[in-house]
Amino acid sequence: MPTFSKVLLSGSTNGASTLVAATSTPGTTIHTAVSGTSGLDEIWLYADNSSSSTVKLTVEFGGTAEKDQIEINIPGESGLVLVVPGLVLQNSLVVRAFAATTNVVSISGYVNRIS
Repeated sequence: MPTFSKVLLSGSTNGASTLVAATSTPGTTIHTAVSGTSGLDEIWLYADNSSSSTVKLTVEFGGTAEKDQIEINIPGESGLVLVVPGLVLQNSLVVRAFAATTNVVSISGYVNRIS
């Protein structure tokens, strides 16, 4: 029977949101998935844009190739916007993010680790 545990995003400090400083690939590190292939990380990410303008955010989900990129426009002063709705990764793949404007979008969230 699988075991579920909620864990912090590995790229955050004490669970606090991570400010997206990168404006191109590879992006700011958000999370590194569980190592190996016997477990899964179910990843939930939310973005907040502190500027007054809409900012394009690109999440690199497990790689930096175009097929790995999730793009979303985050409205200015929008509050939390769901950007990754529980997608899964494993084998130490990395989630990164970059934005069209530096240091205005922050990422928060959590991982349900399934082992």
